[in-house]
Formats: sequence, structure tokens, C-alpha cells
Amino acid sequence: MATTTEDLLKQALEQNAKLLEQVQLLTEQVAYLTHHRFGRSSEQINPNQTSLLEEDSVFTNPEQTGEQSEEVTEKTTQQRKPKAKRSEILAKDLPVKTTIITKDDEHCEHGHDLKPFGKHLLREQLRVIRPRMFVEKVYVQSYKCVECEHEDGCSHVYQADAPKALIAHSIATPSLVASILHQKYILAMPLYRQLKDWQRAGVLLSETTIANWVIKCAELVKPVYDVMRSHLMSQGFLQGDETPYQVLNEPGKPATSKSYVWVARSITRAPQPVVLYAYANTRSGKFAQSLYSGFPGVLQCDGYAGYNLLGDSIIRVGCWAHVRRKFFDDFTNTKVMTIGLKLLNQMFELEREWKYLSSVERFNKRQQELKSLIERFWKWCDQVDTLPKGQLGKAIAYAQGQRTALNRVLDYGEIDLSNNASERNMKTYVIGRKNWLFSTSPKGAEANTIWMTMIETAKANGLDPVEYLEDLLQKVSVLPTFAKNEQLEACLPWNIVHIPSAIQNLA
Repeated sequence: MATTTEDLLKQALEQNAKLLEQVQLLTEQVAYLTHHRFGRSSEQINPNQTSLLEEDSVFTNPEQTGEQSEEVTEKTTQQRKPKAKRSEILAKDLPVKTTIITKDDEHCEHGHDLKPFGKHLLREQLRVIRPRMFVEKVYVQSYKCVECEHEDGCSHVYQADAPKALIAHSIATPSLVASILHQKYILAMPLYRQLKDWQRAGVLLSETTIANWVIKCAELVKPVYDVMRSHLMSQGFLQGDETPYQVLNEPGKPATSKSYVWVARSITRAPQPVVLYAYANTRSGKFAQSLYSGFPGVLQCDGYAGYNLLGDSIIRVGCWAHVRRKFFDDFTNTKVMTIGLKLLNQMFELEREWKYLSSVERFNKRQQELKSLIERFWKWCDQVDTLPKGQLGKAIAYAQGQRTALNRVLDYGEIDLSNNASERNMKTYVIGRKNWLFSTSPKGAEANTIWMTMIETAKANGLDPVEYLEDLLQKVSVLPTFAKNEQLEACLPWNIVHIPSAIQNLA
């Protein structure tokens, strides 16, 4: 059958439509990759940007998330913060030393004695004294009973009971190890970069030595870590996330393969929050089952399919920040704000207003105001016409795939609209990972998760993490091998009593 001119024209039009669609998709991909490679990583929106709903207010300052930590953040100059006053810079509980400058010659030009009558403040400045170190030689006092020796002629010798050393046959002390942990996990300084500082201070350490201290002390506090996990899993609401990590000498796996660090944490409203990190050689849902074993409550997480194995005993709530991020990716390409992104901005703006309400009050507000916005958002998603493989199409598909989990945020006033709290905790780990890069062995990776758990949980409970680490090591070093649960409970951040360090006692 001969092909007519009409058929050829129809085929050409169809081919042209496909090519135009392909060009649009490729253009979106180029714009998206260019933005992520060279553009700003912040999700802040210019309030003067073109909008499809210009009559409404714009949510211009979204919460920061862990995913953003992978990129360099560019500072904006649109809203410059006012310069902080000196009284706001210095903490009120800092010790104060008063220095009075006097005249060398307390006589006037006629030779009369000068009498002081007052002083005026010239300036206020901050002085720093480098950390003090000293060698402590520990002796055990010996005693003998002279009376008993006279009675039976035998020597009766006694010695004081000495506490166990933190690590046997080692110079390590709680204050020394806490300082090493502070530099590695809080300041993100790898062990090999710490060595020169210790050498300048007169302590010749090796990387192997301090790495062994970190691992051995992590094994000491592991029972406290387990008690923290039990306390966490007894709570009704949790948030979770995971990130890749590299372990070089992992059995049965090449050095370039990915392992993972998982985080499970209390919600921001928990009275005794716990931030728990866990190491796994896989991202499999089976590890998620192991991590959340014994937890029967509500878990907020992203759409990762591995969480599907948790079963019906755990109720999953979605993260609206993940949804908004994908719509924001479309906005960076088109520079036009869709109705969907506008509605998401309004949701987060309302949640910010309700941040300090009680859980019951926030639940009621969500039923009254947030529910209608979510319904409008889904109605728009169902009706909008877009390319399925474009950025907007992918954003809508992701949101619709999580619709049930995302809607559950309306059922609870305790849970946040987003999972950003756990992502911020993961961001802290990611900053460390960029500096120490990898772990040599699974033991080292597990030690990282134990120490990060102790530090972030101390922060979440308002404690100085360095003080807590020193107190924790001081307490666990004298516990029996099989410590009772009450003894371990006393080491938790909300129960521990601060022990002044030897240097403070010396001063």
C-alpha cells in the first residue's frame, strides 16, 4: 500500500513531537546538573521570584537538611544579620579576672602623693590559656600493724584499694581520651592530624596507639550504648536515616564497596532524647529490622524501600522535606514556582508558627489548617499535565508513591512535618566522614558509631559533650565486668553527675 503525503506528514509530526519532548528532557537534565555542580546548594527562594500564586506569601527560608551537607553552601547577602554585641558573644558564666593599671610614679608634677579615688573600664578582652597537662604518678600506700606484729611476730601488711586504670599498662586517662575524641568527632580532625599537636606538647604518640585507645574505650562504653538503644526503642515516636560509608578491611567485600551508617533518634519533643548511630555492611531492609527490633511505634523516614521490611508493627510517616526538595529541583530549572511548591511552602510556614505548641494543640491546628492544604496539593498533583521523565514529573511521582505515609503526619501532633532532625544528625557524621574518609576495620567503624551516639545524645540533652565523655569514661572504668543495669543507667546523660577533672582539682 503506497504511503500518502498525509501519512508522511503525520509521521513527521509524531517524530517531531518526540524529538521536542527529548530536547525538553535533555534541557532539564543539563540545567539540573549545572545547578548542582555550580549553583547554590541552599533551598532558599527569592521572595521576588516569579510565582503562579503571587497573592500568597512565600516561604523563603526552608529548614536545612542532611542532604545539603554534601555540597558547598554559598552565603547570601540579601538579609544580613545585625552585628552581635559583645555581651551576646561572651557567656555570662565565664570566669572574670580584673586587671587595674596603675601609674609607675604615684606623684603629681609637684611631688605630692596621689590618692586613688576610682577607676573606669578601658576595654574588655578575652584571654586564652592553653590546655594544661601534667604527669600523674599514682602510688599505693602500704601499711603495717605494729601491735599485731608484737603479738605474734608476723608482719601484717595492708595496701589501699586502687581503682582500675582506664586501659591496663597505658598512660591513657579519661581526660586524655576525651580530648582525642573531642578533636576527632566534634572538630572532625583525623587521628593522624592530631599527632603533631601532641608532639608539640611533649607527648610522643603514634596513630596506632590512639586508634587502639579509641576502639578499646568504645568497647568499655558499649554496655551504656546498648542501654541507650533499649531506652530509645521504648519510645513511641522515632526518626531514621542512613548514609554510605567505606570500610577497607571488611570480610568478604572489596575495599571500594559501600557500607552504611544508620541513625535512629528520638523526636525533637522527647524529654530524654537519644541519637543512636549504628554501623552495617549493608543497606538491606534486614538490618532495618534488626535496628528497630522491639520498637512498636511510629517511625518517620524517607521513601527508601528497605524500610518496607519493618512490617505492620511499625507505622511509617513520610517526610515532606524530601517531597519539597524534588519540587525545588524543578524550580531551579524553570525559575517558575509551581502551585505544588507554593502549597508546600505554605505547609512549612504553618509548621514553623506551630513549633512551640503542645502536641495536642499542633494536632488540632493540623486538622483545621494543614489538612486542607494537603488535600489541595494532592488534587493538583492528580490533575497537572507534565512530562513523566521531567523533574516535575519525577517530583509528582515520588510524592504520589509516598501519599499514604505522608498523609499520616495529620494523625500525630508529636511528629514533625519533616525528617530534618535525623538528617542534621547525619550531616554531623558526613562532615566527619569527609575528614577521616574511611575506617580501616569494622571495629573502627563500630567505634565511630558508639562515640557519635554518646556525643550527639549529650548535645541533645544540653550537656557539654567533652565533659560528658570524661565523666562517662571515669565511671565505666571502675564498673565491674558484668555491670548491673542500674549502674549503666547512672551513666546516661540525664542521670550522670559531673566529676571535676584532676586538673581542676590541681588548680
